[in-house]
Amino acid sequence: MLVPMRAILEAADQHRYGQAAFNMNSVGQIEAAIRIHELLRSGAILQGAEASNAYMSGAQDFMHGTIEQKQAGAKVIGDAVKKYGADSIVPVALHLDHGKSLESVKACIDGGYTSVMIDGSSLPYEDNVALTREVVKYAHPYGVTVEGELGVLAGVEDHVFSATSTYTNPMQAVDFFKKTGCDALAISYGTCHGANKGKDTKIRREIAIATKECMMHEGISGFLVSHGSSTVPQEYVQQINAMGGDLQNAFGIDVNQLVDVTRCGINKINVDTDIRLACTRNLMELFIGSPELQESETVGAIWKAMRANPKNFDPRNYLWSIMPTITTGEVPNADVQKVVNCMKDGVTESIAPLLVQFGSYRKSHLIEAVTCEQMAERYKKAGI
Repeated sequence: MLVPMRAILEAADQHRYGQAAFNMNSVGQIEAAIRIHELLRSGAILQGAEASNAYMSGAQDFMHGTIEQKQAGAKVIGDAVKKYGADSIVPVALHLDHGKSLESVKACIDGGYTSVMIDGSSLPYEDNVALTREVVKYAHPYGVTVEGELGVLAGVEDHVFSATSTYTNPMQAVDFFKKTGCDALAISYGTCHGANKGKDTKIRREIAIATKECMMHEGISGFLVSHGSSTVPQEYVQQINAMGGDLQNAFGIDVNQLVDVTRCGINKINVDTDIRLACTRNLMELFIGSPELQESETVGAIWKAMRANPKNFDPRNYLWSIMPTITTGEVPNADVQKVVNCMKDGVTESIAPLLVQFGSYRKSHLIEAVTCEQMAERYKKAGI
């Protein structure tokens, strides 16, 4: 069933395990992601970024999508999650990743999202508080979970650009929760957006510990989120480069560090790059192993786009020739089916180990089956 993200995070927090959250960029990926969560009996948090919403509307310049395109794409993603998740045996939440404005938040809630993030981390503190509080006031009457962000991560991911990072102040995090009423908070504690995190990136776990301790001392019922936490498996990078890719300095967060912080107060761990790499690796293997597909009328353009930019590993930049399949899940022929299967397999391979390692597998029964309507009543009674 579809639930507000808060229900999934409450279980993770209470039972001290980590819940991974995965960014989705096609109907097929959504289907595969929900399926592997079902097989492993894990609650599911699927995410759509602002750029992903624009992309799923069919916008080629999705990094600069209009609000109308984001509205259309949010509904496409929302409808797909409802199709595969509404009757699922595991709780499923759909979350906006790095929303930048109230308009984007409204578009996602209208499209069926059960959770939203508003990222005001680049703003002065009081402006960040004001924007987040405004989103909370809008979203909570719908029973929709709200995540904020405090501190600035380094790196690049969709609309998130920063050359330097600013660590989160635990005491300021407490103040932020109190003033905004948000449910969850993404903190800056050493992770980094994108695939170029640095070979020996070290998480400052003490920031997560101190923040959670301060929250508990003040009686704050909130949850901490780790952004920029893709593990960037080195076998993916090596395999892509061996087939003609050109990925340099591509390193992630050591998975053992992420497992560790799930015991230090981090409840949600965002992963995006791993899925992109797995799908790209699979597609390169497909085209090299079946060279006739390189000249296919329907999928040959995918191979040409991949070869034209060996540094690129984001499937959104080379799948334009099958965009109707990306946005509807409908497969017109066998060649496209092979591509879709590669994408689904990439999702499954990259997600499954993390569900086990972070500890959410076989935990879906611990998550309360609460609807957004029921959660809205709880917020109303609590005055938030």
